[in-house]
Amino acid sequence: MSYRRRIYFTNKQKADIWDRWQRGESMSSIGRGFDRDSSSIYPLISRTGGVRPLDRKRSRLSLTLVEREIISRGIAACQSVREIARDICRSASTVSREINRNGGSDKYRAVDAEDQAWVRALRPKLCKLTGNTFLQRVISNKLIILWSPEQIAGWLKRTYPREEANQVSHETIYRSLFVQARGVLKKELLQYLRSKRTMRRPKHSSLKHAGLGQIKDAVSIRERPACVEDRAVPGHWEGDLIAGSNNSYIATLVERHTRYVMMAKVQGKDTKSVISALIRQSQKLPRELYQSLTWDRGKELADHKRFTLATDIDVYFCDPQSPWQRGSNENTNRLLRQYFPKGTDLSVHTQAHLNKIARQLNERPRKTLQFETPAERFSACVALTG
Repeated sequence: MSYRRRIYFTNKQKADIWDRWQRGESMSSIGRGFDRDSSSIYPLISRTGGVRPLDRKRSRLSLTLVEREIISRGIAACQSVREIARDICRSASTVSREINRNGGSDKYRAVDAEDQAWVRALRPKLCKLTGNTFLQRVISNKLIILWSPEQIAGWLKRTYPREEANQVSHETIYRSLFVQARGVLKKELLQYLRSKRTMRRPKHSSLKHAGLGQIKDAVSIRERPACVEDRAVPGHWEGDLIAGSNNSYIATLVERHTRYVMMAKVQGKDTKSVISALIRQSQKLPRELYQSLTWDRGKELADHKRFTLATDIDVYFCDPQSPWQRGSNENTNRLLRQYFPKGTDLSVHTQAHLNKIARQLNERPRKTLQFETPAERFSACVALTG
C-alpha cells in the first residue's frame, strides 16, 4: 500500500486556498486543485473558524533576512559589531541587540533569527469583548433568544448611542464565536445561530426551480403599482409556503413596508386549503393594511380569483424562477427554518404556536428598519388607520 507524503502548504498556496474559499468553492474543489482530499484543506480553514486571518506584514524598520545573513557572515569573519553595522547601514546597538537575543556570537544563525523575529512579533490586539463581562452577558442572552449578531450589534448601538464601550460590531461577535482561541464567547452559543455551521462560510445565491405552475389569468408583478414597489405605503404583502415532511405546509406572509410577519396553518398544498387559510388570515387585519398580495407561481394559488373575490385584495405573481422579487418573504422563510427545520413534520404545530413564533420575529430589531422592530412599525401603521 502506498501513502502520499504529508503536504506542507507554502504561504502562496495558503493565500490561494483562502481566495478560493472566499469565492465560495467547496473544500473538495479546493483540494482537487492541489491533488488532495478535502481533509487536507479542513485544518487550515477550521483553525480560524473559516475567517481569513490578516496577512502579516514586516515593519519597514525591522531587519531583513538579507541583513541577518550579512550579520552572520560578519560574525564568522570576526568583524566587530560596529563594522557589521556600517555594512548594513544600521546602528551598532541594533546589531548588538540582534546578536544577543539570538544566542550570541557563537550560536547566531540568520534563518533561525528570522523565524524567531516573526514569533516575537505576534502581539495580537485583544478583542473588545475580552474582559467586558457586561457585553459578553448581553450578547450571550440575545443569542439564546435567537437574535442574530447583526441585530444584537444594531440594538446595542441604538440602546447605548453615547457609550462606545457598550457597542460592538456584528463581525466581532461572529469572529468571537468562530475563532474560539479568543475565549470570550462559549462555543455552545453557535447552536443558536441561524446557520448551524461551525465555521464562517461565504454567502451563496440559490434559486427555487420546483413547484412552478401555470396560473390562469395571473396578473404579473410588473403591473404592480409603483407605491408597492418602493415600499412607500403599508398594506402590501408577500407570501409563500414552507414545506415539511408528510406533505405538511405553513403559509408565510410578510408586509413589505414594516416587515411584519404572519403565519397560517394549512391542511395541504392544494389550492382550496391554501386559499381558505389565506382568507381567514386576511380577516384579522384592517382593510387598509391588506391591499395586495405577491406570490410565486406555485399551483397552490391557482384559485386566486376566489381569494380576491372574498377579500377584495389584489394578487400579483412573480416571474418564473425569480424568488428575489419576493425578497422580504424569501428572507423571512430562511429565518423561519431556524424554528421549522427542513424534513420535520409541520402539521404538529398549532396556529397558536405559529403566532408565538411570528411574535418573536416581529419583536426582533431589524437592520433595514434602523433596528426598530416590525411590531413597532406595524403598530404605528395601525394607529394611523384607526
